Amino acid sequence: MQQETLPVPITQVGSFFMKEDPVHRALTELARKLDQEGISYALAGAMALGYHGFVRVTQDIDLIMTREGLKKFREVLLGVGYVPAFAGANKRYKDTVNGVRIDVLVTGEYPGDGKPKAIAFPDPKEAHEIIDGVRVVVLTKLIELKLASGLSAPHRISDLGDVQKLIEFANLPADLAESLDPSVRSEYVRLWDATRQAQEQNVGPDRE
Repeated sequence: MQQETLPVPITQVGSFFMKEDPVHRALTELARKLDQEGISYALAGAMALGYHGFVRVTQDIDLIMTREGLKKFREVLLGVGYVPAFAGANKRYKDTVNGVRIDVLVTGEYPGDGKPKAIAFPDPKEAHEIIDGVRVVVLTKLIELKLASGLSAPHRISDLGDVQKLIEFANLPADLAESLDPSVRSEYVRLWDATRQAQEQNVGPDRE
């Protein structure tokens, strides 16, 4: 989707997998405050992958919000532990306690190249599930967003790799494709087939 890949110090990798790192601390506190203020959100991006079965270390948080939710976030939480990431930023913020970046993905806008397409960021009220106390974008929407992003933007091709890893680590079924938007269905099937082929080659019976 929209986050950048940042280098992660090796000393932080273990704490990330244990959910004891600054990013998880920032997410827990942010989720609490958003719920307290009645601001709808859905966790997306690399952090959402982890909640659905594939943990990939990241240094930022991606949240889907409506324009109204973003407006309220700015009204009630800026200056109270959160600041714009840079002067004039209106969708990128920083947690001042943990030093973690927060990127807001706005309902109705488009992943990847940002151009109109069949898949857009959904209304978080209609596309989330609660996992370990966090409102996470549902699996099918996460996959659709990742595929639409990777297919439309060359610099986001890593999003396709995320889906392939999610297929592998969460053991996702081939028929999940039927629940996806037709515009990305064939890409999911391609990645699923590639994943299964690789697994068969690696763990199949020894050949003479």
